[in-house]
Amino acid sequence: MGLRPNLLTRRAAGVASTTLALLLSTAAVGVVPAASAFSAAPGGACVEPADSHANARAKPGAAAKHDPNELTATQVRQREADLAAALRERASFRTGAGAMALATVTIPVVVHVIQENSTRAGGNIPDSLITSQISVLNQAYAGGTGGAVTAFAFRLDKINRVTNPSWYPIVQGSSAERSMKSSLRVGGKNTLNIYLGELSNDLLGWATFPQRNLNTMDGVVALNESLPGGTATNYNQGDTGTHEVGHWLNLYHTFQGGCGGSGDSVSDTPAEASPAYQCPTGRNTCSATGLDPITNFMDYTYDSCMYQFTPGQATRMLTAWNAYRAA
Repeated sequence: MGLRPNLLTRRAAGVASTTLALLLSTAAVGVVPAASAFSAAPGGACVEPADSHANARAKPGAAAKHDPNELTATQVRQREADLAAALRERASFRTGAGAMALATVTIPVVVHVIQENSTRAGGNIPDSLITSQISVLNQAYAGGTGGAVTAFAFRLDKINRVTNPSWYPIVQGSSAERSMKSSLRVGGKNTLNIYLGELSNDLLGWATFPQRNLNTMDGVVALNESLPGGTATNYNQGDTGTHEVGHWLNLYHTFQGGCGGSGDSVSDTPAEASPAYQCPTGRNTCSATGLDPITNFMDYTYDSCMYQFTPGQATRMLTAWNAYRAA
């Protein structure tokens, strides 16, 4: 679809919209039918991910043979069943203890900048890139770029800089990643921990899905130079962060499951057989109604082409928040 009108101007100005005009209600979620397994890497073999709760966004032709976040049909069934069970537990808890489901949420954010040394090439990105990233998140999730308004706003609480060559680059699924997160993660299930650095295998980022019990691996990892104003060509407007936070809030890729089954478990995102790259026009890989959602934040297109969540995605995120992350 190409560049979205005036988006670059709004982002360059650092305008953030944190006023949430739409109050979303939770929706009943049941167990969905099986989705078909699909390899996210063009031409790559599908390999069972080491961490079934992780999700990664990769550059075209990345060395990784499989997106470590792309789920199998079994994993999708398990996650959807767990979400339904978590909602039932929360409903019972609210009835007994008076806790309320949330309609709007401000998420505290702690950013960990992982550095090899004090140079920009060694990971020492300026604070201005981080504050711009928070602005991009607030725009995207408030509907300021043209998509649905969601319940979420983001508040930067702390920037934590760590120089540790043994954690740099950040290698997905490694013992070093686990050591890093175990040492640095702070806050409860409602606190978004973002880890920035150079990443392995040309990955742009990955994230954990929400779980009922807090895991020290919980959080988002993103390429440092994918932040607004970074050097990652075509991926430097901050939408890797937007995409990965979507996973952290329980969204699947738009191409999850391909053309069959339940897809991404959201009814208003058209089915998509495979991830879209660059900025394709009129792409239509499934026979179901609707062109491929190449402008959706949960696809793989260039940052300049993605600008929206759907109302169904907004509802799914809030439902999952109330099930998993609400206090």
